[in-house]
Amino acid sequence: MQSHWGDTLQPALVQHIELTAIAVVLGFAIAFPLALLAHRYRKLEHPIGVFSALLYTIPSLALFQLLIPFTGLTWTTVEVALVAYTLVILFPNIVAGLHSAPDEVLEAARGMGLTRMQTLTQVELPLAIPAIVGGLRVAVVSTVAIATIAAFLLPDGLGYPIVLALKEPTPFKTEIYSAGALAISFALLCDLALVALRRALAPWAARGLA
Repeated sequence: MQSHWGDTLQPALVQHIELTAIAVVLGFAIAFPLALLAHRYRKLEHPIGVFSALLYTIPSLALFQLLIPFTGLTWTTVEVALVAYTLVILFPNIVAGLHSAPDEVLEAARGMGLTRMQTLTQVELPLAIPAIVGGLRVAVVSTVAIATIAAFLLPDGLGYPIVLALKEPTPFKTEIYSAGALAISFALLCDLALVALRRALAPWAARGLA
């Protein structure tokens, strides 16, 4: 690992972080407004949920192959697939969080004269934080895992050293263990960071009060 950190493992780790960050940020940027729309117009929740679930049923390699004629062997192909997979996790979690506000709390907000927008920003969104962060935890960890498959298309990410190792005739695959350990460590660190974020934004949930 020391011999190949600078030329192989470190670049692969940086690429993997970029692949994951771009996919989760874009996925959240798409899922959040869709969830707000579905929360406002309940009839949209089912069709949007079904569409995102259908995308998730397509195997990652098959989805890559479907996208290649349009986007080629590029990062765009990988990111489109990764973003699609995050939607099925983020969208229902955000919607569930927005729906989690008790009726009596909403009634009290209306009694205080809060507008619909004020109720959303001051009541529903704060109460939805645990569910939203929970969805982010699952989306980030799954994206870290799925991003390793991108190595079958591009020589990028932590999956690429693994693919190279599988092609070598040597019995001990150092690249598999090192790249796999880095991917697991990255996923664990992201999960711990999101747990800390949840505790900071929703301390009542951490105490088991919500």
